[in-house]
Amino acid sequence: MKKYAWSPLLIIYCLLFPSLAFADELSPGNTSWILTATALVLFMTIPGLSFFYAGIVRSKNVLSVLMQCFAITCMVSILWFMYAYSMAFGAGNDWVGGLDKLFMAGVTEDAMIGDIPETVFSMFQLTFAIITPALIVGAFAERMKFSAMLIFSAIWLTLVYAPVTHWVWGGGWLGNMGLLDFAGGTVVHVTAGSAALVAAIVMGNRYGFPHTAMPPHNLTMTVAGAGMLWVGWFGFNAGSALAANGDAGMAMMVTHISASAGAMTWMIAEWIKYGRPSVLGIVTGMVAGLGTITPASGFVGPAGAIVIGILAGFICFGATNYLKRVLKIDDSLDVFPVHGVGGILGTFLAGIFSSTELGIFSGQGFAEGITSMGEQIGIQLIGIAAVLVYTIVITFIILKILDIVIGLRVTKEEEIEGLDIILHEERGYII
Repeated sequence: MKKYAWSPLLIIYCLLFPSLAFADELSPGNTSWILTATALVLFMTIPGLSFFYAGIVRSKNVLSVLMQCFAITCMVSILWFMYAYSMAFGAGNDWVGGLDKLFMAGVTEDAMIGDIPETVFSMFQLTFAIITPALIVGAFAERMKFSAMLIFSAIWLTLVYAPVTHWVWGGGWLGNMGLLDFAGGTVVHVTAGSAALVAAIVMGNRYGFPHTAMPPHNLTMTVAGAGMLWVGWFGFNAGSALAANGDAGMAMMVTHISASAGAMTWMIAEWIKYGRPSVLGIVTGMVAGLGTITPASGFVGPAGAIVIGILAGFICFGATNYLKRVLKIDDSLDVFPVHGVGGILGTFLAGIFSSTELGIFSGQGFAEGITSMGEQIGIQLIGIAAVLVYTIVITFIILKILDIVIGLRVTKEEEIEGLDIILHEERGYII
C-alpha cells in the first residue's frame, strides 16, 4: 500500500471544506448501469405490463387497459416531479419525506446520491412509482371508469405509495428498523396487491362472473408482454443495487432462477390439477416467481432463490384458485394472489434465506445490527403487517369516497358493450 504525504495546505482545505473534500465522485460505470436499469424498468410498464394485461382481457376492452397503463405512466411522472419524489425521498421524519425537493428543487446536474447523479436516482425510482399503480389496473379491469381510475391512481400514489416508499427506502421507520426489502416486496407488491384486493371487493365482480367464461382474447400478446416483464425485471432487481457490482450480478442471477422455478412449478401444479399445462399458467407462474424474489433478491443466494421460486409457483397458484373459485372475488387479472401473496411471501422468506448459516442455502446476511434469524423474521413480519394494514385502510377510504363523489363503475350496459368504444370511441380490432 502506498503512503501519501499530506501537505499543510491540503489539510487546511479539507478542514474548511469537508463536504467538497470528501464528496462522492461520479462513477461512470454505476451511472451507466442505472441509466440502463431505468430504461428496463420503464419497459416493464410500457409495453411489458400493458401487453401482458391487454392480452388477458376480452377484445372489447383491450384498448382500455393499454390506455390506463399509458396514462398512469404520464400522470405519475408529472406528480413525481411536482411533489411525490420529495414525499418519498426528501428530508422528513420517520413517516413521510419533507417538501425540500418539491418540483425537483436541488436536483441539478451536480447533485449526487452516492456515486450516481440524483437525476438518475430519481428517474430510476420514478419507474417503480409508475408500475405500482399500473399493477392495480389488473384488479378492476373491464369495469372502472377512466376518470375514476386517474383520480384514484393520483390519490393512491400520494397517500400510499409515497409514504410507504419513505418508510422503507427514504430514511423512514421500517428501513431504520432493519426491514429487508431490496427491490420492492413491500413498497411495490404488497401495496399494489392489497390495494387490488380492496378494489376488487369494493367494486364488485364483472357482470357474469363467475358463471360466464371470460377467456383471454390474445395470449400471443400476453406471452410477449410476459417476456418483456422478465427482461425488464433485471433492471428492477439488479438495478436496485444502485451499482454495477457483485450485488447486482447476484440479484440478476437469483431473479432469473426464481422466475424459472416459479413458471415450472405453476405449470406442473396446473398440469396435475387440470390435466394439461396452459400458456397463461406458465407465464403467470413466471410473474409470481419474479414478484416473490423481488424483496429478497439482494440478500439471498442461488439455492435460496430456487426454493423461493418453487414456493412462489405453488402458493400463488393455490391462492389464485382459492380467491376466484372458493371466495369468488373477481380480481380480474390475479393481482393480489400473484403480486400481493408473492410480495408477502418473498418479504418473509428474505428473513430466512438471508442467513449466512444455512449451508448451500445461505445468503448475504441479516440487516445491520440484527444478530438472529428470529429477530430478522420479526422485523419482516412487522413490515408486512404495517404496509398491508395501512394500504388496505387508505385504499378502502379512497375508493368509497370516489364512489360517492363520481362513481367508480360504468353501467351494466356499458360494461357489456365494452370500455374501448364506450370510454374512448375506438376499437382495438376492426373486422
